[in-house]
Amino acid sequence: MALTLQIDHYHPSPRHIRRAVEVLRNGGVIAYPTDTAYGLGCDLFDKRAIERIYQMKRLPRNHQLSFICADLSNVAEYAVVNNQAYRAMKRLLPGPYTFILPATPVVPRFMITGKRKTVGIRVPDHSAPRMLVEELGHPLVNTTAGFEGEEPLASAEQIDDAMGKVLDAILDSGFVQFDESSVIDFTSDVPVVVRHGKGDVSMFE
Repeated sequence: MALTLQIDHYHPSPRHIRRAVEVLRNGGVIAYPTDTAYGLGCDLFDKRAIERIYQMKRLPRNHQLSFICADLSNVAEYAVVNNQAYRAMKRLLPGPYTFILPATPVVPRFMITGKRKTVGIRVPDHSAPRMLVEELGHPLVNTTAGFEGEEPLASAEQIDDAMGKVLDAILDSGFVQFDESSVIDFTSDVPVVVRHGKGDVSMFE
């Protein structure tokens, strides 16, 4: 079964964050809480770990995975953020949003699917994933914990029962009610709300 590290929802233990990052640096895949669900993640630059996530979740390889950045300045390293996107993101982040943006050359090629060189980026309103990114020094690949086409897993116990044999570690902060992030596409002149989820998107409509 996966290593389980219990953390406070609002004030995660830095020691447990460091332990989880050790796992990530060694090619591991971990589960962790966010502001919308439990996520599965690994180091953005670890191709083998990313392939493990596709296998774990039974995802088609053309399914694009998003990733988590620590803050808005971190986002700008990996995505082209125009003035309109910057203003919106400054207002809304951290929060339950995924922004689709043009990728910069820093993003590994194996993270780009299809002809559009875009990325989906999150800065969740939850300390744990942002602390992981800060400690790791790289963004964290992010996808909802669970299997494609099935209900997301909402607790460490559910995750361990379903995926513990293939996961390396779980940050356990109790039950997390699943609620999809809102997705806004900033790759054209006019932002487009691709998915209505948690979070106010009225400013784009």
